[in-house]
Amino acid sequence: MKERTVGLETFMRPPAPYGLEIIESCVKCPHREERLFCNLPEAGIKRLAEITSSATYPRGATLFVEGQALRGVFILCNGQVKLSTTSADGKTLILRIAEPGEVLGLPATVTGKPYELTADVVEPSQANFISRAEFLGFLREHGDAALRVAQQLGETYHSAIVEMRNIGLSHSASKKLARFLLELSPRETNGKDGIRVKLTLTHEEIAQMIGASRETVTRMFADFKKKQILEVKGSTLIIKNKAKLASIARE
Repeated sequence: MKERTVGLETFMRPPAPYGLEIIESCVKCPHREERLFCNLPEAGIKRLAEITSSATYPRGATLFVEGQALRGVFILCNGQVKLSTTSADGKTLILRIAEPGEVLGLPATVTGKPYELTADVVEPSQANFISRAEFLGFLREHGDAALRVAQQLGETYHSAIVEMRNIGLSHSASKKLARFLLELSPRETNGKDGIRVKLTLTHEEIAQMIGASRETVTRMFADFKKKQILEVKGSTLIIKNKAKLASIARE
């Protein structure tokens, strides 16, 4: 536990759940300037802090389910959340992995329709919930926030088109996997042995992202390792030959 001294007394502050860096208020968030929706004028941030309720979630928790009656939006503060859809025969497609700063459940909340996707927590996360009534009222009061919402909706639409093109028009599973791994690598830095990437998704989840089977993904990982393109150490993926991976993605 961390010590906190107030006056002459010393208190023990309990550790944050799941090892998260807890953001106690939108006003004091250290990442505001880096995030599209959170980078608002001071008046907007103060109002946002007043209408949000914060919670932490373990890996595997579900924020909302496809087809569920909407309640409101979740602003992701820390962690990652996968957004997926499921067909009538039970097949799942992961559309993307949401990053901190994103507003989840946005299309449903704006249109008043049920949630169109399922949001599952990939790694321990913190998210702020805002009810639909409060959120729409906030957008009416703060034009800057409404503009950020429109921008995120546009980016989400663009990402969906790119994913549909990659999955629907690419027939090679190895090409799709190579492209997926390359999209992870820009966020990471080069190490002595290559680009190290934290891999939070299972082979099954990666298969659901690229429209392949788990067996196919496992076989391709083995093939990439045999060709010394990458190496896997626990939850860390090491891209040893990015140029070769890019070549496969372009084939």
